[in-house]
Amino acid sequence: MVPRVCYLSPPMPSIRANARYARALHATAELLARLRIDAMYVGNVARAAWLDLEFDAGAIDLLALMNAPQRGQLAMMAANRGFRVEREEIEQSEELDLVPINFIDAEGDVRVHVLLASNALYARMFAAGVPATIDDRTVSIAAPEDLALMLLMSDDDDTVKRLTALPQFNREAFRERMASIGLGAAI
Repeated sequence: MVPRVCYLSPPMPSIRANARYARALHATAELLARLRIDAMYVGNVARAAWLDLEFDAGAIDLLALMNAPQRGQLAMMAANRGFRVEREEIEQSEELDLVPINFIDAEGDVRVHVLLASNALYARMFAAGVPATIDDRTVSIAAPEDLALMLLMSDDDDTVKRLTALPQFNREAFRERMASIGLGAAI
């Protein structure tokens, strides 16, 4: 008789956030779901999930798959759902493919940056997104290799080192991503 081998998949990352940031994350996820906009959390949210930290400071950054009309709908619906939307900021950020909004909370506003996934690199990152949970909600976060790439560009070497030490970090995928944007020699 041949012994059977059972492979367990790694546990789904979990996003821990203080009460204010949890409310902001849920409100943002609900807003995007109502508009049927697929989104992936990056930045501080993904960092907190992968490194098992509490998300309690900074902005909520996400990549979103949406078209130009949805961009306008996002700003309009956000203004009607407890977010502060400043028309001047929306207009100034249009060339950056960014929709800046603010979740209004009694404990203090939370800045939310919705970045349109408008290039091949973002599309690749989006496709490699990983499910994560916050409370009873499942959302998508950047894969550790993509988060490391983004943080490398922002000179956050300490967090990049911590991400590369994770057992689920795929070094070969990271090398491929670096080479695809012309940074293969930097590895």
